[in-house]
Amino acid sequence: MKVYIIWLVGVIAWNFGVPGAAPIEDVIVAILLSFLSMGLKKYLKF
Repeated sequence: MKVYIIWLVGVIAWNFGVPGAAPIEDVIVAILLSFLSMGLKKYLKF
């Protein structure tokens, strides 16, 4: 659950931090954040 919260905070920060981003950029960043969260899950053993 902690990794999901980190991912969600990242997505929210991206959407509010870069409001003029194109939809494809939103998708790309969400995918990159999901890879980051998978890495955190393995590294931190959540």
